[in-house]
Amino acid sequence: MERSIAARPPIGTLDILWRPFEAAAGLTRGSFQTVARHRRLRIALLATLIALPLLAGGWLLLRKSSFTAVERVRVSGVHGVQARAIEAALDEAAGHMSTLDVNAAALRAAVAAYPVVRAVHAVPSFPHGLRIEVSEQLPVAAVTIAGQRTAVAADGVVLGPGLISGTLPALSEGQGVAPQVGQHVQGASLLAALTILGAEPRPLVRFDARVFTGSKGEGLTVAMRDGLLVYFGDATRPHAKWTALARVLADPSSAGARYIDVRVPERPAAGFASASALAESTASTASTGASGSTGATAATPESTVAELAVKLTESTNGEPAGAAAPAAGATSTTAGSTTATSTTAGSTTAGSSEAEASSEPEVSSAGAGAGEAESTSGSG
Repeated sequence: MERSIAARPPIGTLDILWRPFEAAAGLTRGSFQTVARHRRLRIALLATLIALPLLAGGWLLLRKSSFTAVERVRVSGVHGVQARAIEAALDEAAGHMSTLDVNAAALRAAVAAYPVVRAVHAVPSFPHGLRIEVSEQLPVAAVTIAGQRTAVAADGVVLGPGLISGTLPALSEGQGVAPQVGQHVQGASLLAALTILGAEPRPLVRFDARVFTGSKGEGLTVAMRDGLLVYFGDATRPHAKWTALARVLADPSSAGARYIDVRVPERPAAGFASASALAESTASTASTGASGSTGATAATPESTVAELAVKLTESTNGEPAGAAAPAAGATSTTAGSTTATSTTAGSTTAGSSEAEASSEPEVSSAGAGAGEAESTSGSG
């Protein structure tokens, strides 16, 4: 008995590609047949098809209607001479929006002419309120580049000469092309100085005069308007160094210091021009502890800074005060001898300590020359 088996045609590529569409078509036909057999499903499908366009149209009408129009705008985070202009620009832009249709791009475009604005964040409050939070990049220095003077932010963004004020410290960069507003300045030393100034606590900003690089190894140096020099060394750990400076300035024994070295924030050092100046400062500290008055310290420019610095010992720009060790004691060096002085509750005790002197960090010869006295505050 013989059987003949018909040969199957080969499966082509088009057949393989068509099978998913064929399965989808079969599923669709089955769904329509199911709906056709059930009356309730037909009613539900018809109601859905009618309701969707109505809901979409109602939403579009509501978000553009007066029921959700922005009527109250509250702007926060703006300071300085351009604050009113920025607020007016944002208020004007927000007046054409609704709380259901906040255009963030339009808000950013409204303040594009003000480089001091870094970012804008809008938070609607249904039905008529809008809160706009502005993040600023305030000027920290007046920089002179190629003969042109302009205000610059901490991240190096050029803000223009219109934001220069008398309280901004001066920086200079002799070489290079003056950048346009909104661009970034170049130069490692210039950016390092801006980093230091950007971390400075705001109560101390008005005391800065200029920032320069010391010629005898001090590194970055901030010159205060009263003549006090602060040695930062480099731009690393700027918040900790400002915290250390605040602690030293808050200590009455630093009154009359010619420089303060915070290159090692755990061991800040205050340098005096002569041994007599250090003796007067120590006597002033003892007098303060005994009588409760500031004595000679009140007449010095540093005492004004100290009053502000007291508020900075807990936190500096959001960084805990633990970044710089508390000034538990002071080591004063005069005429080659070392005296360890510890002040507790207004009383002063003295004793010789050669071992502590050997553990002190080296202080630049530019800060403490021959005949100068140096006081180092920090943890033991």
